[in-house]
Amino acid sequence: MDKFIVEGGYSLKGDFTPSGNKNAALPLLAATLLTDEPIILNNMPNILDVLAMKNLLESLGVSIEVRNLNSWHIHAKDISFKNLDPDLCRRIRASILLAGPMVARSGNLILPPPGGDVIGRRRLDTHILALKKLGVDVTYDRTFHFHANSLTGADILLDEASVTATENAIMACVKAKGQSTIRNAASEPHIQELCHFLNKMGAHIENIGSNTLHIEGVDNLHGCEFTVGPDYLEVVSYIGAAAVTKGEITIHNAGNQYLDMIRLVFQRIGVIWETNGDDLFVPKDQPLLIEPDLGNAIPEISVMPWPSFPTDLMSIAIVVATQSKGSMLFHDWMYPSRMYFTDKLVGMGAQIVLCDPHRCIVQGPTQLFCENLESPDIRAGMALVLAALSAKGTSVLRNIRQIDRGYESVEKKLSQLGAHISREA
Repeated sequence: MDKFIVEGGYSLKGDFTPSGNKNAALPLLAATLLTDEPIILNNMPNILDVLAMKNLLESLGVSIEVRNLNSWHIHAKDISFKNLDPDLCRRIRASILLAGPMVARSGNLILPPPGGDVIGRRRLDTHILALKKLGVDVTYDRTFHFHANSLTGADILLDEASVTATENAIMACVKAKGQSTIRNAASEPHIQELCHFLNKMGAHIENIGSNTLHIEGVDNLHGCEFTVGPDYLEVVSYIGAAAVTKGEITIHNAGNQYLDMIRLVFQRIGVIWETNGDDLFVPKDQPLLIEPDLGNAIPEISVMPWPSFPTDLMSIAIVVATQSKGSMLFHDWMYPSRMYFTDKLVGMGAQIVLCDPHRCIVQGPTQLFCENLESPDIRAGMALVLAALSAKGTSVLRNIRQIDRGYESVEKKLSQLGAHISREA
């Protein structure tokens, strides 16, 4: 198994361009099942989760040609209804995204349980309830069976603002007969990209970016060319890396239009950046001072659905806070295992009190020291890379396959910015 060897204490300096948004690429790939015409997707990230979705589509008969690594030519001309590889489905939670487009295209899908990060229970009930509203029959006997003779538009109120359930509902609604409304819809950047992509294919989706989507079903969708936007989670991860190493970097094509709330939150832990068009500059001299609430109360950072602070950046923010002066309470109510990586930071010298599975208090700044580490999930794995970059000595980070699932060429990008990091077998 590959591992990262990280020698800490070196400041990042230079510039880089982020990869395409993983969380957009996965539903876009699923959406290509909705047409029998060719699709071209540009700026596709070369990461393990996306490659796993590619394998799933190919197992259904989809032809995919990868040109220049990041330009994918996709043709779902003749798809075949067959059982999917359970091991492949367990690799990524995004395998559930096949449900909406497959029932819309062929009327059937047998889907083994999806996998993904082990950060707590991630319910699928919202997907099932949404698809049932459109006329899909769903049964479960350790495997999901989806069947529909036809789809009929409906008023769908999601019982939670689930990202992937919203995406599944959208992909089914665009081929359903009549009008559909999706209320309490999630509105993350990748959902907006999916909507724009489908509209480019001939769908009629209105109110994009809001929590109420209006969709007029169409009989057929056509091929198109589309470019995946930058991965804002990667952008903020590298902002954090620059901050904890006292570095100075420029990020091109940063997708600044999606960073406003994240910028407000990072300012509270003493991290600032400047924007110039779609470029972003992280200066060397960071305040790294936590802002107390009124009355000098300990402030809190809590995750919430978009456009509030996203759960996927909680691990990065916690590591940055270990290098900021003051106390901060972090609260992730969504996933009961998100905080469990903090024991690794404590082992490196961080002052963190784990209050319960959902909350921790960080007191900084503290000098971190090298350690042998294990990556528990994508985001915590990248957060541990940041911790190792700011630590004294040389750390070893194993199970980096988790990081490779969501971040492209981490060691190459960081090395080009001056980090001392290498990949070894």
